[in-house]
Amino acid sequence: MDTAENRPPRVAIIGGGITALAAAQRLAKAAPGLAQGLDVSLLIADDYAGGLLKTTRRDGFLVEHSADMFTSKQPWSLDLCREIGFESELIPTNPAQRRAYIVWRGRLHPVPAGFTLMAPSRIGPILRTGLLSLLGKMRLAGEYFVPVRRDGKEESLAEFARRRFGRETYERLIQPLIGGIYTADPELLSVAATMPEFLEMEQRHGGISRAMLKEQRGKKQRSKADEQVSGARYNLFHAPREGMSHWMQALVGQLPKPWLRYNTRVHSVGREGEQWRVTIAGRSEPEMYDAVLLALGAPPAARLLHDAHLELSTALAEIPHASSSIVILGCRLSQFSRPPEGFGCVVPMVENRRILAVSFANNKFPGRAPEDHILLRVFVGGACQPELAELSDADTYDLVRGELSEILGYHGEPVFQDIVRYQGVMPQYHLGHAQRVARIETLTAMLPGLELAGNAYHGVGIPFCIHSGQQAAERILSHS
Repeated sequence: MDTAENRPPRVAIIGGGITALAAAQRLAKAAPGLAQGLDVSLLIADDYAGGLLKTTRRDGFLVEHSADMFTSKQPWSLDLCREIGFESELIPTNPAQRRAYIVWRGRLHPVPAGFTLMAPSRIGPILRTGLLSLLGKMRLAGEYFVPVRRDGKEESLAEFARRRFGRETYERLIQPLIGGIYTADPELLSVAATMPEFLEMEQRHGGISRAMLKEQRGKKQRSKADEQVSGARYNLFHAPREGMSHWMQALVGQLPKPWLRYNTRVHSVGREGEQWRVTIAGRSEPEMYDAVLLALGAPPAARLLHDAHLELSTALAEIPHASSSIVILGCRLSQFSRPPEGFGCVVPMVENRRILAVSFANNKFPGRAPEDHILLRVFVGGACQPELAELSDADTYDLVRGELSEILGYHGEPVFQDIVRYQGVMPQYHLGHAQRVARIETLTAMLPGLELAGNAYHGVGIPFCIHSGQQAAERILSHS
């Protein structure tokens, strides 16, 4: 980027979540090696850093407001922890509880061991599960013989799953597991944008079962403990011992203090000559920068860029987002006639219930609840039941406690209850998502000094947010 002589490049990072912090950390790491250094402003709308990743303590419970763990399947989260000396603060999931459940006909059934989203790796647990009928099991086994689709047509995740595994496996196994990740409607999700690895399995190996069999042959040293895990490979998940906020504070500690500007809400971003004009709410004079990184969701990024580039703003606004609520309950174990086991449960749409999933937080990680208590996080709303995210707090509490009563035998008053609402923050990678993102990236490339990063483009999990922020920072550095 072109900067005035003898002046370090001025960079604005707009956002206060993990994407913004990862980008700032990458710039801070590179800044001492630059001849001119960097003049960076991290513009954070709130009075704390971390965005949705927020931890609070209440009545002896450690409460996460959004994600409570991250996977090391993608390396970027763990690598970042190592870079900032935080790896020793991470804890693994509890091996004694490494299993998940699916609600079927009002009862909890374990996810068959070795079944990961759409990848059955063991036949025995599938044959024994009560989730599928005999015909459903036969159709699932028949995936091995389903021909490869080669017409190039983009499929929804639901279409792909039904074609390869049949309707029953999709409705009772795949849909609830996917719904627990994306709070989305699989009929609209692009399988190429959300889970391209399964398309690759089909194309390279002739099917998912074939691919899994080849993987099993190549991994004979996998431990028996890993093989007994149902659902996700929970040995790949980690959490900060003292919660996500502790990790965010460690990241902030790596940044130069003058870079941090809290309670700074950006009103608009515009182009002025060779620089970017950032207008901050409550201030009469705009600030000028050589580069601006919008580490935000697509809707707020679209609003900020509306006057600067209407076409890009419109393209960003075309990425749909869903809303959801998390009801948090601190309870005594004695309040359950069927005490929660495992890490939690997900609920199929065909159950016609009004919750998406329940996480048993202190079954996953120690230190989340006092002895003889349990911390539950219940997910409500999402793309398939958007009206439920609009209910009042009182109605939402009643709904959740009623569902828990039927599923887990819950009774009585909780030690505490709280609700966290997320309005329009979960991006939905619908059919055509890759084309939408390609257009956004083409338009962005035409605006020197502008970068976009976050979960709306190439992945929704914490590792993808980190990687997105770091890549955007690298592009800024390459032009500094």
